[in-house]
Amino acid sequence: MKTTRQLTITVCLLAVSLLAAAQAGGNWKAIEKPLNFILANDLGRNGYYEQKPIAETMGKLAETIDVECVVAAGDIHHFEGVRSTQDPLWMTNYELIYSHPELMIPWYAVAGNHEYRGNTQACVDYAKVSARWNMPGRYYTFVLEADGDITLRVVMLDTTPLMDKYRNDGKYPDAALSDRDRQLAWADSVLTAAKEDWVMVVGHHPVYADTPKNNSERDDMQKYLNTVLLRHKDKVDMYLCGHIHNFQHIRPAGCPIDYVVNSSASLSRKDVKPVDGTLFCSGEAGFSLITADKRQLALHMMNAKGEVIHSVVRGK
Repeated sequence: MKTTRQLTITVCLLAVSLLAAAQAGGNWKAIEKPLNFILANDLGRNGYYEQKPIAETMGKLAETIDVECVVAAGDIHHFEGVRSTQDPLWMTNYELIYSHPELMIPWYAVAGNHEYRGNTQACVDYAKVSARWNMPGRYYTFVLEADGDITLRVVMLDTTPLMDKYRNDGKYPDAALSDRDRQLAWADSVLTAAKEDWVMVVGHHPVYADTPKNNSERDDMQKYLNTVLLRHKDKVDMYLCGHIHNFQHIRPAGCPIDYVVNSSASLSRKDVKPVDGTLFCSGEAGFSLITADKRQLALHMMNAKGEVIHSVVRGK
């Protein structure tokens, strides 16, 4: 039986916890806009590290404000991808972790490099199994709308096959089968036709970042993808990615596009330092909330507790 002192301590701790939750909820309401969605990536660790608490924070956020969807920017499954749509990893990496009722909303996903180590097509086909999983192809686009006149186009890209590193590595067998030029031409055509208020491009790999990864990754992303993005620099507001497992916000000199690296929603890499154009970086794990109205687009980087640690804000 607990003593009076132990009960008092328990009640005080509960009060502090509830106060913190209430304060977080208040902060979330303050940044809510007519259009809101979550960006998460580098998830699949079978619930370990910070994956479960971050998933719970995402659910609480969606309880507090009107979140329309989750954009999953790759590496939903570490380390060898999945073997089929019935692979148990779908349950342990995804379904049983993101089980909050308010996360039973559309998830729009692309593959990361870890998906390419398994059956990449199974990630597309899982949309036939899960009502909330949306992945109509390796790359695709969709438009979010709010209040009848706010529009935001999201262009989802399959970045692993864009890089020679993966195309030439037998551990990623599907990468070399993808037509790189065809995807880039498609992205160019979508951006050419885009007329929405805001345009965001999403892929798994960064164009610019401080990274322990091979320099060839960034070189190829700049050579192939960034050439297309810069062609539409007056339309593209942000390029969003993951892969590095920490938060980075980079705006290269003379470039109007904000390049955002979203941290891991499970296990982060703490060692991160600024590079040319870095406006913010952090080794915390977490996710991002994107909010938009007619006049402002914002991306709020959130740690595991749901605290906003940096915001990328664009206006018209």
